[in-house]
Amino acid sequence: MSDSMFINGDISNKASIKDIVGDVIKTYGKIDILVNNAHVSKQAPLVDTTDEMMALSFNTGFYSTYYFMQECYPHLKATRGKVINFASGAGLSGMVTQASYAAAKEAIRGLSRVAANEWGPDGINVNLISPIALTPGVEQWSKAFPEEYQGMIDKIPLNKMGDPEQDIGRVAVFLASSDSDYMTGQTLMVDGGSIMLR
Repeated sequence: MSDSMFINGDISNKASIKDIVGDVIKTYGKIDILVNNAHVSKQAPLVDTTDEMMALSFNTGFYSTYYFMQECYPHLKATRGKVINFASGAGLSGMVTQASYAAAKEAIRGLSRVAANEWGPDGINVNLISPIALTPGVEQWSKAFPEEYQGMIDKIPLNKMGDPEQDIGRVAVFLASSDSDYMTGQTLMVDGGSIMLR
């Protein structure tokens, strides 16, 4: 058995997700951890946001998360597994030009809290990470708009972008481990202190 596998599929399509989960079960026999981190969106002021922009964000972000959670539920119940969904400070703070992205991310938070309540008796933990990370996309943006990028860095109390592997990844590993067994329904802000939940 290989340690990893690549599956080509359309995560905005429910039937495709069913096939993806089926392929995972055929290969590994079980699902212990589900991580929903995919999302595509386009930035625009709210008044310029189109139905197509909103559909893109919800189909790739919210609906893919929703479909994967539904499809994986019986397998996660069997293993008393964990779900790690990704939120965003764009939704929590209401970041300008992020209407479609923020709306979908907050919908994911609501969905995750419902699942935490409903699936808790099944031994399934459902938590969220809200990160700020220097991804390849953010790195490209920083080079194109250096002043805006520095302005964002200046607003982060720890004064730096998070490393996707060392900073964000380690929190995901924690949520996937038994160390987080008594946590569910929580949004963990892995953003250098940018947003401090109360």
